Amino acid sequence: MDVAGVRYELPDGRVLLDDVSFRVGEGAKVALVGANGAGKTTLLRIITGDLAPHAGVVTRSGGLGVMRQDVKAGLGEDPTVADLLRSVAPPRVRAAADEVDRLELALMDTDDEPTQMRYAEALAEYADAGGYDLEVTWDVVTTAALGTSYERARHRSLSTLSGGEQKRLVLESLLSGPDEVLLLDEPDNYLDVPGKIWLEQRLRASDKTVLMISHDRELLDNTATRVVTVELGFAGNSVWTHPGGFSSYHQARQDRFARFEEMRKRWDEEHAKLKALVLRLKVKAEFNDGMAAAYKAAQTRLRKFEEAGPPTEQPREQQVQMRLKGGRTGKRAVVCEQLELTGLMRPFDLEVWYGERVAVLGSNGSGKSHFLRLLAAGGSDPDVGNRPVGEDPIAPVAHTGSARLGARVRPGWFVQTHDHPELVGRTLLEILHRGDGHPDGRQGMGREQAARVLDRYELAASGEQTFESLSGGQQARFQILLLELSGATLLLLDEPTDNLDVQSAEALEEGLTAYEGTVLAVTHDRWFARGFDRFLVYGADGEVYESDGPVWDEGRVQRAR
Repeated sequence: MDVAGVRYELPDGRVLLDDVSFRVGEGAKVALVGANGAGKTTLLRIITGDLAPHAGVVTRSGGLGVMRQDVKAGLGEDPTVADLLRSVAPPRVRAAADEVDRLELALMDTDDEPTQMRYAEALAEYADAGGYDLEVTWDVVTTAALGTSYERARHRSLSTLSGGEQKRLVLESLLSGPDEVLLLDEPDNYLDVPGKIWLEQRLRASDKTVLMISHDRELLDNTATRVVTVELGFAGNSVWTHPGGFSSYHQARQDRFARFEEMRKRWDEEHAKLKALVLRLKVKAEFNDGMAAAYKAAQTRLRKFEEAGPPTEQPREQQVQMRLKGGRTGKRAVVCEQLELTGLMRPFDLEVWYGERVAVLGSNGSGKSHFLRLLAAGGSDPDVGNRPVGEDPIAPVAHTGSARLGARVRPGWFVQTHDHPELVGRTLLEILHRGDGHPDGRQGMGREQAARVLDRYELAASGEQTFESLSGGQQARFQILLLELSGATLLLLDEPTDNLDVQSAEALEEGLTAYEGTVLAVTHDRWFARGFDRFLVYGADGEVYESDGPVWDEGRVQRAR
């Protein structure tokens, strides 16, 4: 696949992508990374043909299989497993299947010979297109992803499947199907860690050519053979290709930026020398006619040097600066005694000391988010000093036993779903201007100060947007900003890196390193979990236990239904 000189302009005339060129070799596994909103998904839509570029061309060989961020998009009301698998089949198979369906309905109304003939022709075309061969593949796919045959699963509604099961179906189908080139937009979203490990193994074993967008650094490190970065530019974003894997990507990027600085420094020094030479020769030429020729030659040299211009301008780096402060609290920040989340996990004891970093691990549905919500409300019977920061009341969590917060521990909660009804309909500047209404909470600030704070989080351009209109990554960054301003001394983070681009996730890690307080984080991000020193695991048997390192293979909790 070759992308050459692609340019794309937004409806308001701004240039989003400019002179984008890169190549994906046969069998390569290429990661497409960059800041939220840099144009990665737009570039993928140009490659698939959904969008037409304003300049440049895209060429490719082999069939193209596409997995979009929302795998259900465009499938109509109440789509089925069969609809989903068809949506990622080759175009000829899709068209033939649609014609078979149309003529089956027609036969119900008019069962005459011409309709029967057209139906027979449609079945023959479906066979020639490889539809029946693909149904054999789909049988393998549904057995692997859902544990049942295609014939039994085909009419099952997608609404009965989790997001991870839907993703797994599409990935199984594309990786087992006939298309040689795959475009995957955030394939790891909604997958738990065993699912991500499965995806890594399948990608490494596959001969297919893959271009994928992902923010999961562990997945990128384990699969990508090269990394294409969409870099922020002042007159349109461009791309840079790192020819190695993700493990060497950061050092290569730093070396590249250092070369840009060195080249610009040398150009500026040479420019200053030439201007000084022209000035010296000008003075001499005024008193000595013999120096006129040298003066003109120096002028010509300076003019040509300036016409050639400085070296390529260094791309603008996304500069997210999180200044999480915290504060000193009692030695015991969290104490749980025989705490049982009703209907979820068995009773457990826990002590978390001031300054500790605790990762809460386990499968989806095991009760991890409920545990954070209980602590976010201040525990079982919160003191006035443990009142949570934020404006929205927190729903109670049914439990027995007790969970207590220590002296001066004020919890700040990052919600996985970004579900903040108190922020809906308000612009970011309005939210910051008003404060949270509590005398010892987040204080309101003037427009100029609010704009500066938003700029630190790369949100200055979105100040007049309402919270719900932001992308998932922007909402995540704004939530962290509110925690920074709230004065929380206990951070309760529920999947904080899920929607953050690589640079924002690294900025969060740096902010947590400098944070003077206690952190509990629910996460499936293996790279992010490396920065924690304690690991609380919600086991498949209903027990909650501590481990020396991260545990990623716990299955779903088995409960009586």
